[in-house]
Amino acid sequence: MFGRVGEAIRESLRKLISRGYIDEKTLDSFLDELKKDLLQADVEITTVKEFIKEVREKVLKEKDKGFSIREVVIPIVYEELVKLVGEGEKIEVREKPFKILLVGLFGSGKTTTAGKLALFFSKRGYKVCLVCLDVFRPAAYEQLEQLAKKVKVGFLGDPNEKDPVKLVRRFEGEFEKYDVVIFDSSGRDALDESMIKEITSIERELRPQEVILVMSADIGQQAKEEANAFHEALKITGVIVTKLDGTAKGGGAIVACKETKAKIKFVGTGEHLEDLEEFEPKRFISRLIGLGDLETLLKKAKEVIKEEKAEELKEKMTSGKLSLIDFYEQLRSVQQMGSLSKLMTMIPGLPLMKLPKDILSIQEEKMKKFIHIMDSMTKEELENPDIINASRVSRIAKGAGVTEGEVRELLTQYNQMRKLMKGLGSGDLRKLMRRFGGLGLR
Repeated sequence: MFGRVGEAIRESLRKLISRGYIDEKTLDSFLDELKKDLLQADVEITTVKEFIKEVREKVLKEKDKGFSIREVVIPIVYEELVKLVGEGEKIEVREKPFKILLVGLFGSGKTTTAGKLALFFSKRGYKVCLVCLDVFRPAAYEQLEQLAKKVKVGFLGDPNEKDPVKLVRRFEGEFEKYDVVIFDSSGRDALDESMIKEITSIERELRPQEVILVMSADIGQQAKEEANAFHEALKITGVIVTKLDGTAKGGGAIVACKETKAKIKFVGTGEHLEDLEEFEPKRFISRLIGLGDLETLLKKAKEVIKEEKAEELKEKMTSGKLSLIDFYEQLRSVQQMGSLSKLMTMIPGLPLMKLPKDILSIQEEKMKKFIHIMDSMTKEELENPDIINASRVSRIAKGAGVTEGEVRELLTQYNQMRKLMKGLGSGDLRKLMRRFGGLGLR
């Protein structure tokens, strides 16, 4: 998230908490780095200065109360970053059909976002339909139709019709068959009179419950001007910020939206259709600075496993009681949930630690190999990996057609994960800081 800037912020925090003692000089050095990180994220300079000033004053105030800077600095940075990005707002499906009109400029990722939204609501049990009202861009109809087939939702449109209002009137009777209907409108290079006239006429005929601006994060702090312009002209009800994973300017875009009347509903965090998340500032910032997000991890788990099993998984993760059977099931689920490296960022504290790169970059082939290795283990070995000695490693390797070193690699990574997860689920940031010290970060 925030691309390289997110990693830069986490690296600044790693350097800080690796110090044996943090005095005011060390704090100021850290805040200077954090200031540079936020400016690189295209956050407006006055906002950054006020943020840094607020963090410093609050840390020193807590120090005067008897707390060490080490104890309070991460919780305060977290709290102030949450304030900086503002509040999100969820879409509540209040009536059916619930109509969502997407608007935006060329290059914002609007059509792909329509597909992501369709998948999001479909996974939550809603009957969804995508409607192509983009009569301006060539191949818009074909792209949206393919997306509808991919996420297995309804689709309406006519590539030969050049009047979007006529399309709304023609398919009006079909909308009643669905719970959520998502409309992809035409974009332009800029918000001009023709676009305003077209969207206004669609909105008048359609009467959607939501009119959402889809906006690319790479425009940075210009997002404020764009969101305000769309709000003034079209009375948008919210914003979806896309492409957060591919730009350093995502922070500027999100902070800029706070200054408008249109709150962020979702953020796009990757190129896959699953990479769309409701914007929840506390969880968003927690992951950004390396404190994890077990709630979102649990939500993803619930999409691929039964709720009871997901709750059990959460309990085992936070208590460090994962068996190899659990690890095996996790890897199977991960293949449906997304990349393991992305999911690992949701485990509290993990991104702030100096870990072997392998833990955060296991790819599909390695996961398949690990699963194959565990298929060669006995039930007893999966339930109690501590009994796996040298002779058992040799037998497992031969059965799986891998080297003994690869079997040991699996066991090493499993043990590292189990230790790192243990006790990290309390949600108390100050306890988390103390835990970092115990794991060799000091």
